[in-house]
Amino acid sequence: METKLKWHDRSLFKLDTVISMKDSAPFFKKNQIYLGLTNSPLIHLNDLRLDATGINPDLLIFASRHRSQTERPAFLTHITGNWSDGADFGGNPRQLSHASAFLLKAGFSCLKQQLNFEHFSQFSDFSLDLESTHHGPSNLEIPSIFMELGSSENEWSIEKAGELMARALIETCFKYLELKSNEYTKIGVGFGGTHYASQFKKLINEKNVAISFICPKYFIKNLDEKLIEQMLNNTLEDVDCFIIDWKGTNSADKQHLIPLLEKFDVPIKKSKEFK
Repeated sequence: METKLKWHDRSLFKLDTVISMKDSAPFFKKNQIYLGLTNSPLIHLNDLRLDATGINPDLLIFASRHRSQTERPAFLTHITGNWSDGADFGGNPRQLSHASAFLLKAGFSCLKQQLNFEHFSQFSDFSLDLESTHHGPSNLEIPSIFMELGSSENEWSIEKAGELMARALIETCFKYLELKSNEYTKIGVGFGGTHYASQFKKLINEKNVAISFICPKYFIKNLDEKLIEQMLNNTLEDVDCFIIDWKGTNSADKQHLIPLLEKFDVPIKKSKEFK
């Protein structure tokens, strides 16, 4: 439903009912979903400009295009922030956004769910990826994730791929509340591995684990106490453990990382320890 509210000079939409696998009526009795469109680059969206709307969201999901040199067809999700002194792709240097481990797990789970439906079988050759934390915005205080369609104009123009993403976005809202009610899920932040965080993807997909920030191996030596504090303090949930992709982290990086993590009262675990 189109509202009278404006966001970035466009009408803001409110979803009252949706087509879902589950009965959405109980959700909408206590929650609302708003849809806003903008021409502004999302990675530079440091000011949400929500004051005029009167809306104060609990969570944000950015539906975005993804571009890569390989142009591999993919659906992806990740959290935002910068690990280094550079901020070429939005945000501020050495600043992490606010995040929710449950929201990231929900986003990944719902993309996977949609890809498994016969209705979307034409996308069986698309990869499903969890990316490490990267790019802006980094200063938003509302926990957020990016959910992306990649990785070239060929994929961006596929209407049905957009439908898959839209359905996954809506289901993510429902899935988040479901995951949030599971008190047995371990919450972690990750270290090591590559940009496409395969070990952490395996964890959130197969285990009762949810992860917020993921620092890839090539930024580990940039880490200091302030960045670790951001990982902990900017995660909506209480963090139960530091998780290291042991094989995806070399000896020199471990020598920098482990003494740093030992300064915090948080258990350190290897990714392979989760059975």
